Amino acid sequence: MAIIMPNGLTPQELRVLQEFRRLNAESLTLEQIKAIKHPAGGGEAPAVSLVDKAWLTTNGDKESFSVTQKAKDLLAIDPKPMFEETGGAGSSAEDAEAEGV
Repeated sequence: MAIIMPNGLTPQELRVLQEFRRLNAESLTLEQIKAIKHPAGGGEAPAVSLVDKAWLTTNGDKESFSVTQKAKDLLAIDPKPMFEETGGAGSSAEDAEAEGV
């Protein structure tokens, strides 16, 4: 099953945004950003890319990154995996009858 990245974000960029949600913070320092780990690279480069895409803002010297309203709206979404409805305990008995058990 493929994972679809929202709004043209890369996995590294999404990881940076998720760190803001994990820490329940509206801004992070450059050191905190650099400490973010991702298997394909993380930290400063994705954060700078998010500034270019208007997901984050920074002060002039890029020592602090803050989420924009656009990022706040995305982080407010609480995605849930979609599963097929299960019939509960009754379906197990029906399955057993169908199999001749």
